Parts: sequence; C-alpha cells; structure tokens
Amino acid sequence: MKEKESSVSTHETKPETSALVPSDRASPYPVSRLAPAFELVDLAREIQEADKLLGVVVSGQLDVIADQIRSLQAKARELLQRAEMNAQLHRAACNLKKRPGHIYHLYRRSEQEIYFSLLSPEEWGGAPPHPHEGAYRLELDMSFTRVEA
Repeated sequence: MKEKESSVSTHETKPETSALVPSDRASPYPVSRLAPAFELVDLAREIQEADKLLGVVVSGQLDVIADQIRSLQAKARELLQRAEMNAQLHRAACNLKKRPGHIYHLYRRSEQEIYFSLLSPEEWGGAPPHPHEGAYRLELDMSFTRVEA
C-alpha cells in the first residue's frame, strides 16, 4: 500500500515551469511555434472591423427607436386631436340629456354656435333648419364617434 501512495504523490507534483521559462518571455496563453504570429497591425485591423460592425448594429437599433418615436408622436397628435374634437362636441348646445349609445346630429346655427339634435336631416323632411355638420354616437367612455347617417 505504501507503493501506491508514493506513486500517487509523484503524479500530483508538477514541475515548476517558471524555472524553465523566464517570466518576461512567458505568454499567458499556450503558444505553438507552428501558429501564426500575432501582429499589432492585425490586431488593430480586427478592432477596427469590430468597431465598424458595432457602429452598424447600433445605428440600426437607433433607427428602429427613431421610427418608434415618430410613430408614438403621430399617435399622440391623433389622440390630442380626438380629445380636442370631443371637448368641442361636449360644449355643443344640447337641450336633452346625452346618453351613451345614442346618435346625435350636429347642426351649425352660426359660425360660433353648434348644437345637437336627435333629428337627422331626413327627419326634417330633407330641409333642416341649419346646415348639418355630421352625426355622432356617444360612446360609453363619453367620447364621440362619427357615424355615416
């Protein structure tokens, strides 16, 4: 049994390589004499190519983000226009209680005055008292949706 212990201990000990190769010449990576030599110019070229590739990738990603921003800006403008239209329609004169789901017809008395009526131009006999501006359905969220009458 003592023989096995001695043989195991001889396998576990490694020769000191630092004594064989001076530390100023040692490479942190295994180097073969058959491997191509690394030139500083090759390394610089590789870094330059990586920088170009990263620039293209980042530029592409920024273009996608810019498109998303433009799309969000367009949606925000549309939302603000709808909110402004809904505010104007809610300010229109109305002599009845507005209820969601009903269709209201918008008429213009003068440049400044608009009002809602339940009567469509056809229900006025084709001759409404004022110009018809459109028909709108009041939604559950109290917004108006234009409908074709």
